[in-house]
Amino acid sequence: MGKNNSELLFSTEQVSTEHVSTDQSLKLYEQVIHYVIVRIDRGDWPVDIKLPSVRSLAQELGVHRLTVFRAYQELKQQGRIYVKDKSGYYAHASPATGLKKFAAYSDPSSIKRSLHSESALAADDPSVSAWRGMDGLTRVQSVNADFQFSKALIDPSLLPNRYWGELMVQVFEKHPKVAATYSSVQGDAELRAAMAQHFSVDKHFALSTDEVLITSGAQQAIDLISRSLIRTGDRVLIERPAYGPAIEIFRRQGARLTMTDIRPEGYDMDQIEWCMKTEKPRLFYMNPTFHNPTGFTVPDEQRKQLPELAERYGCLIVEDDSTYDISFGQKPPSPIFAYDISGSVVYIRSYSKYVAPGLRIAAVACRRQLMDSLMGVKALVDNGSPLLNQKLFLQYFQSPRMQQHIKKLCIALQIRKETMEDCLRDSGWTWTSPSGGLNLWLQLPSELKPNELLAKSIQESISFVPGNVFDPVGAEGKTHIRLSYSYANELQIQEGISRLLRISQSI
Repeated sequence: MGKNNSELLFSTEQVSTEHVSTDQSLKLYEQVIHYVIVRIDRGDWPVDIKLPSVRSLAQELGVHRLTVFRAYQELKQQGRIYVKDKSGYYAHASPATGLKKFAAYSDPSSIKRSLHSESALAADDPSVSAWRGMDGLTRVQSVNADFQFSKALIDPSLLPNRYWGELMVQVFEKHPKVAATYSSVQGDAELRAAMAQHFSVDKHFALSTDEVLITSGAQQAIDLISRSLIRTGDRVLIERPAYGPAIEIFRRQGARLTMTDIRPEGYDMDQIEWCMKTEKPRLFYMNPTFHNPTGFTVPDEQRKQLPELAERYGCLIVEDDSTYDISFGQKPPSPIFAYDISGSVVYIRSYSKYVAPGLRIAAVACRRQLMDSLMGVKALVDNGSPLLNQKLFLQYFQSPRMQQHIKKLCIALQIRKETMEDCLRDSGWTWTSPSGGLNLWLQLPSELKPNELLAKSIQESISFVPGNVFDPVGAEGKTHIRLSYSYANELQIQEGISRLLRISQSI
C-alpha cells in the first residue's frame, strides 16, 4: 500500500534525506518533484541521462508507484524531463542551463540581461571543479604565503589588541560569573539593546531589542537564514560574482540558484523585477555595500526600490553588510533595511573582521515574524553565542574607542589600497577603484588565465583568489582575480605585487 501525504518521504534508514523537502505543506508527489529537480540541477542525474524507472524510484523512496508516476508526469509538463518510447524517462536541460540569456522581456530592445542557472555549476570546466565555492576559498586561503593577498581579513597589527586585556578585567569585575553562564539563544539582552539603539540613531532603523539576534559571525547568520527559510528546490537569487561560501551554503540547503549581475552602477532593476516575477525566488542574497569581491556599492535610488519589489513579489531580501564601516571618504548610502516597511528585508551586520575576529560577533536584524524561526535553528546549532565574547564586545561597542579605531583603520586601509593600485598602474590590468571595503576585483589581459597565474604565484609564495570562486558559471570567473589589500602591509604589497607582475609577464 502507498503511504499517505502526512508521512515523510524517505522513511527508511537506507535512503539519504539530504535532498528531500520535509515541509508538511507539500503533498507527497510534490516532495518527489523537489527531489528529482534537485538531483538534476546538482548534476547527480546529468542532462540526457536516463532517470530511475518509476518502480525503482518508488522502491528507493518508499512511496507508491503512482506517486512517482504523477511526479514524472508533472515534471514532463514542466519540461524538466522527457520520455523516449519504450526506453524510459530522461533528464532535460533546465531552461537556464549553459549560460543562456533569458529573452522573455516585454521590451525586446532592452539591454542584455544575464540570469544564470545554478545547474551550470555542473559544467565540465576543470577550473570550476577545482576551485568552486567554499572548498576553493578555504584551500587558497590556507596557503602559507609570504605575500598574502587572498585573505579579506585585517592585518592583526591594525586591530585594537592591547585593549582587550583591560576590557576582560572590567567584564569579570562587572560579571564575575560570566564564564559560568550560557547566553540566551537570541543573545545578551544588553548587547542587543545597545545595537538596536545604535542602528536606530546612526542608521535610522526603527528597531527594537527583540528584533536583534546575535550570531557567531556573518557566515553563521547566512547559514541560519538558509536553514530556517529555504526548503529543497527553492529558488534563491544571488549576485554574480558573489561571496563563495554563501553560494555553497544555499546549494547545500538544496536551493536552486539564479545569478544576476552586479556592476559599478549597481543592479539592472528591470532584470531583478523580471526574475522576481517569473522565477519567484524565496530570497535575494546581496552584499550591496563595498561588495565582496568587486567593491561595488549599490546606489541609494536602487536601495529604495528593492524593498518595494520584494514586497510586491513575495521575495525576502537578505542584506549582508559585513564591511559597511570601512569607508574611504563619503559615507555609503543607508542600508536597504532602512527603507523596508513591510518586513521584507533581513539585515546582517558583522563586526568580526575589523574589530575583533576572535570574538566572532555579528547581528541579524529582522521583524518578529522571522525572528522566531531563526531562533529555533540557532537553538539547535549552538544554543546561543558565547556570553563572554558578547560582554567583551559590549564593553568596546559602548566606548568611544571603537569609533576612534574605525576612523584610524579606514585611513590605514585606504593607504594600502592606494599603494596596491599604484603598483598595478602600468600592469594593463583593469579594475574599478572601490570607495571602501577590503578588495580589488581585477580583470586580467586575455592571455592570462587566473588559475595558471595562481599556480605559478604560489610557487613564489604569493596567494590571491581566482575569480571562479566567486563566479563559477560566468565569464568573469575565467578572467578576474581578487586581491585583498587589508592583510599585507605597504612594503609587502609593493614587493608582492612586483613579484606577481613579473610572474604574469613570464607566462
